[in-house]
Amino acid sequence: MALSKNFRRTGRRYLQFRMECYNWFNHANLANPGGIDELGGLRPQRESHHAGDPAGGVLMLTTRRRFAEAIGAAAIAPAILRGAVKPNVLFILMDDLGYPSLGCFGNQYAPTPNLDRLAGEGVRFTSAYVTPQCTPTRSTLLTGQYTARNRMWHVIPWYGYPYGRVAEPPYGENLSRDAFTLAKGMKTAGYATACIGKWHLTTNQDGSYVGLNPAASHFYGFDTVQTPAKDPREHATGDKSVNRFTDEAIAFIERNRNQPWFCYLPHHSIHGPVAAPEELVRKYSARGYPETGLNNATYLAAIEHFDTAIGRLLGALDRSGQRDRTMVVFLSDNGGVHRNYGPKPEVSERGPRMAPHETQFSNAPLRAGKGFSYEGGIRVPMTVRWPGVARAGTVCHTPVHAVDLMPTLFAMSGAATPSAYPTDGVSLLPLLEGGSLAARPLYWYMPFYDVRWLSTPNAIVRDGDYKLIESFGDYIEEDTGNYRVGRRLELFDLRKDLGEKTNLAERMPERASRMSRQLHEWIRSTGAQVPKLNPRYDHMRALEETRSRASSEASRI
Repeated sequence: MALSKNFRRTGRRYLQFRMECYNWFNHANLANPGGIDELGGLRPQRESHHAGDPAGGVLMLTTRRRFAEAIGAAAIAPAILRGAVKPNVLFILMDDLGYPSLGCFGNQYAPTPNLDRLAGEGVRFTSAYVTPQCTPTRSTLLTGQYTARNRMWHVIPWYGYPYGRVAEPPYGENLSRDAFTLAKGMKTAGYATACIGKWHLTTNQDGSYVGLNPAASHFYGFDTVQTPAKDPREHATGDKSVNRFTDEAIAFIERNRNQPWFCYLPHHSIHGPVAAPEELVRKYSARGYPETGLNNATYLAAIEHFDTAIGRLLGALDRSGQRDRTMVVFLSDNGGVHRNYGPKPEVSERGPRMAPHETQFSNAPLRAGKGFSYEGGIRVPMTVRWPGVARAGTVCHTPVHAVDLMPTLFAMSGAATPSAYPTDGVSLLPLLEGGSLAARPLYWYMPFYDVRWLSTPNAIVRDGDYKLIESFGDYIEEDTGNYRVGRRLELFDLRKDLGEKTNLAERMPERASRMSRQLHEWIRSTGAQVPKLNPRYDHMRALEETRSRASSEASRI
């Protein structure tokens, strides 16, 4: 029943949408030039003012492309009205791609015409959130749960900090075969399913960092996975498997054109070691970009290369006649690597300190990058194209989270979770259709150390414009790398201070305390624990990482 209601609502919007485009075609004035918006992205040529959404809202863009899209998509409108069409889903997940990496999000160094076109034909989300690192985001996407609930908040395989001031709770090292997944739900709803690319959710016989084992794919809901690489280092060299994964995704799309399909395409690019085709690297070197460091030639070449590959995917949808019945989701698993540290601490009589190691990419106007709890680590580029439903040229500022993608895909496909299965997100269909969501807080749970990113056990809540980061017992100063002992609260007003330069916790102690209590209550509600002090704490060894299990035994889900 819920599915048919969604489709009927979509059909009504189709008719409204086509009339809007018809009216525009007769009366549009295209004299208004574009530009760069306040978040670094391209400003649409024509915007209307949005009223009323305190969480951010939606800006609408009307162009000739929308008129053409309405005409092309009209052929399937009657089927949508009947609830007879199940749209395909192409879910592209990049690795370590920072917020301003695309032209439509402000990148002025490497062209991304295909992703810019994708954003212009759908919805560009300027406040899309994930977790600061790889495994936790992937577990969130596939389970529809915050990491506090699914217990996969830590990058795998296992490592720990037995002498840190805060004791790390045991965490899940492998996604269980019994876990409910996005792919299982889509498969039950009649979809052919594929996982073509990086896995990084198990460290056992089922799969590894590189990929899911074909013999185990059915345990996680996937019919198809990528063919094993002939070169075991392919994921870290050449073009990092971009072309091969693209070829295999296109083959899957074309092979299943007569049934609904879900293709999960998690790339290795642009994760380090950053690699790209030599001819593209030479192109950027010739333009004067450096060999290493910030905005280096290899990094920019990698961006252009995967954009070209995505253009091939979009072309395959066009050629096979599947464009108008395919949702395309583009997302990154965490922010770009701005700077990493170490890998080992420098220890003096004053205590441990982490020294900067490498700089790759600036996430400005956001602070920091991958691994950090600041916006540069958790806010990423996200676009969704769904012809006739996702209103073309929309710029959405409403905060959304990776936990929302399972409810969204299930709402559009008719899939459902088991009756007793808790999910933490909401469907984004209202935003895709130009509406709004009820205000709600978003949460993050990172109760672990990872000093290469200056990370100590912490958690986050964003509620409205305010964001609180609570470090539970210690922290590392970003500007000096010095290790400090003590609980820390950082409170930011993201509407006024997107770069998180001013900590308001001392100026607004009541708000900071209230949000801290809210955060603790949420942690306990998921069955997780608020981290406690470590009886084995050793100040001089607090940032010492180990791969042994002397400190604790990680639990399995």
